[in-house]
Amino acid sequence: MEFKLPTTATAPFCPSEVQGSVAVSPQAPFWKKFLQFAGPGLLVSIGYMDPGNWATDIEAGSRYGYNLLFVVVLSSIAAMALQCLAMRLGIVTGRDLAELSRTRYPRPVVLGQWALAEVAIIACDLAEVLGGALAFHLLLGCSLLWGVALTAFDTLIVLGLKGKNFRTLEAIMAGLIATIGLGYVIELALVKPHWPSVFAGAVPSWHALASQEPLYLAIGILGATVMPHNLYLHSSIVQTRAVKRDHASLAQAIGLSRLDTLVSLTLALLINAAILILAAAAFHATGHTQVTEIEDAYKLLAPVVGGGAAAVLFAVTLLASGQSSTFTGTVAGQVVMEGFLQMKIPCYQRRLITRVLALIPAFAGVWLLGNGAVGKLLVASQVVLSLQLPFALWPLIRMTNDRALMGAFANSLFTRLIAWLLFAVITAANLWLVWQTFGGN
Repeated sequence: MEFKLPTTATAPFCPSEVQGSVAVSPQAPFWKKFLQFAGPGLLVSIGYMDPGNWATDIEAGSRYGYNLLFVVVLSSIAAMALQCLAMRLGIVTGRDLAELSRTRYPRPVVLGQWALAEVAIIACDLAEVLGGALAFHLLLGCSLLWGVALTAFDTLIVLGLKGKNFRTLEAIMAGLIATIGLGYVIELALVKPHWPSVFAGAVPSWHALASQEPLYLAIGILGATVMPHNLYLHSSIVQTRAVKRDHASLAQAIGLSRLDTLVSLTLALLINAAILILAAAAFHATGHTQVTEIEDAYKLLAPVVGGGAAAVLFAVTLLASGQSSTFTGTVAGQVVMEGFLQMKIPCYQRRLITRVLALIPAFAGVWLLGNGAVGKLLVASQVVLSLQLPFALWPLIRMTNDRALMGAFANSLFTRLIAWLLFAVITAANLWLVWQTFGGN
C-alpha cells in the first residue's frame, strides 16, 4: 500500500491539492532515488534566507566583522535538527504537525496554536513585503510606498501557478535559490574577504558574546534563522512523495529526505554566511561599522567596491529572496489552515489574504516613519516569529518522542536530549530577545 495525497481535478501547487505524488521506484539507483526525494528541503530552506535574515546578518557583519559567523553556523545546525524531526513526523504518520495537533489537543488549544501560527506567517510575509519593496525602490527608483504597493501584484504570480504540480514549484524555488547563490558568489569575488579571518569567525567563541550588544544581535540571528511555520510546512510537503508503509520503505524515505534537508539547509547556511561575510568585508573592514539598514548597505556597496555591479546584484538577490519566501509562506499558510481548521481555500485566495494583512503594517510603518521604518519593522517581525516558535517546538518534540505514534521511528534518548536542549536554549534566547526589545533598558 502506498500513501498518496488527496487529488483534485486541477491540481494547483498547494500540497493538499497535488495531483498524485512523486513516484519513487524501489529499483532506481541511489542518485536517482535522492533526486526523486529532493525538493521539499529546498522549499523549506527558502525560509532561512528571507529578508528578515538579511537585517541581522548585515548588522552583525558591519559591527563585529566575522566574529559572529559561528552564530549563523550553530543556528543553522539547530534548524537542521528541528527540520529533520518535522520531516520524520510527516513521513511516518502520513499527517502534518498541524493536523496531528488538531487531533491530540483540546479545541481552545488548537485555536490558539492556529492563531499564533497565522500571526507568524503574516509577520514573515511582512518581512517579505519590506524586502521586496526595498528591492523595487533600489532597482526602479520608486518611492518605498510604491514599492510596497508593487509587492501586492505577486498574488497574480501565485494565481498563474494554478494547475501546476508541486514539482514545478520546487523547480521555480531551485531557480530562485540559484539566483541568490550566484549573486553572492559574484559579490564575494568583488569584495575579496580575508578568508583566514572568515574561517576563524566560524569557530565558536564565548568571548565574542561577552558584552550585551553582540549577544543581543546573536539572539536576533537565532530568532531569524529558526522559523516556526517551516516546521508545519516541512511535515506536510514531504508527503508529496509516494512511500510504502512498511518499515524498510519508511526508513529509506527518512534517510533520503534527511539528506535532502541537510543539503538544502547547508545551501541556506552558505547564503546567510555570505551576507554576513559581505557586510564584514565591505563595511567593517573599511570603517563603516554602523551599517544597520539594508538600504544603507546597498548605497555603500558601490563606492566601497568601486563599481555599481555589486550593488545591483545585491538588490536583485534581495528581490529573489522576497519572492521565493512569498511562495513558501503561501503553502505554509494553506497547511496551517487545513491542518488546524480543516478549512480549504484556493492558494491565490490564501495568498491575497496573507498579503493584505502584511501590507497594512508595512504601509502604516513607511507612511508614519518613512524609509527608516524598514529596519525597525524587520526586527519587529523577527521578534514576533520568536514568540511563536516554542508553541510549534513543544508539540513537535512531544509527538516525535511518542512511541505509540511513531513506533520504531520515535526519538532515541540522545535525540530527545538534543531536542529538549534546543527547545530550552531557543526559548530562553527568544524570551531574552523579546524582553530586551520591549522591556529592557
